Order: sequence, then structure tokens, then C-alpha cells
Amino acid sequence: MTQFLPVALEHASRLINHGPTVLVTSAHGERRNVMAAAWSMPVEFTPPRIAVVIDKNTYTRELVAASGRLGICVPGAALVDLTYAVGTTSGRDTDKFDAFGIQSLQGPVLGVPLIEAGCAAWLECRLISEPHTEDAYDTCFAEVVAAAADPRVFADGHWNVDASNVDLHTIHHLGAGKFVRASGMQQAKAIGQ
Repeated sequence: MTQFLPVALEHASRLINHGPTVLVTSAHGERRNVMAAAWSMPVEFTPPRIAVVIDKNTYTRELVAASGRLGICVPGAALVDLTYAVGTTSGRDTDKFDAFGIQSLQGPVLGVPLIEAGCAAWLECRLISEPHTEDAYDTCFAEVVAAAADPRVFADGHWNVDASNVDLHTIHHLGAGKFVRASGMQQAKAIGQ
């Protein structure tokens, strides 16, 4: 397995700005969970902040609210089945890490469980408390405190999606268990020059 390399926080937003499906990891005490989320995005550059939709009735939301921290892992195409499985299974009665054989590591700043095997990148995040919205909305806001990526697909602050790293191409959920993967990267050229 390739060693993930740190991503400068000024480039952390690039890890999710193209709208990939992500795996949201959480832990509180001895409890932990992982779920899939189709809606996440950067919202601020400095400090880097993100938004992710986590239904307020989910086990993940309970753990995130209790601990004040979460991980955002960006699965590659090789993890499409696992992504669908953790997105359609509740973690209240089952430790999905154990049930699906998911290996995790502790985040370097907050100790959040993070997934590297089969993922293109991860972001370790601190929940931003929004008391006026916590009971009304599913959207959570968080500050990115650390980020890393597989250099085969993201290096020097940029994605490199090509035929050599197809298993790491990000996936995008279309509904009903159907996904598309990012591919066919094209470089823009200046117009009129």
C-alpha cells in the first residue's frame, strides 16, 4: 500500500470540491462508525471548512455530536461495494469496521478513525458547533485540521486522474446503488491565444 502524504491545509478543499461520495467516520468512547455521504463540499479556504449532510437521526450524527469530531475519507472506485454497504447498513447494532473488515488508523490531530486502504484521501475535522441549527438541519459544518492523500492520485495540491490509478478515481452516487467514477481528465487551454 502506498504511503499517504500530508496535504497542505490550503489545498484541503480540493479533495472534495468536485463532489465525490465520501465516507464519514466517527467515534466516541469505545463506539465508532462509518457511513457514506453523497453531499459534502468546501465552504471556506482559511481556515479550511467543509459542510457535510449527516441525517440528524443517524448513529454517525450521534457520535459526531458527542465527540465534536469526524473524518471525511474519499473512497476510490475499488471501494464502490463497500461504500454502498456502509451507506445502507446501520451502525447502531453492528460495528461496521469489524463487520466489513475495514482497517483504520487514528487521525494525527484528533484521533478520528480514518481509512486509507482503497481511499484517495482523508480529512480530519473538528465539528463547528451551530446550536441554532443542530436540531433543525442535517448539514454539519467542520474545520479541517489535517488532510492527506495517496500521491498516485493527488499530489502537489492537484488531482491526477489517469489510467494508472483507476481504482483510486473518486466515485459519485447517482441513487439506487448506482455510481459513476471520475475519469477522462481534460486540461483546459486558454481561449484566443
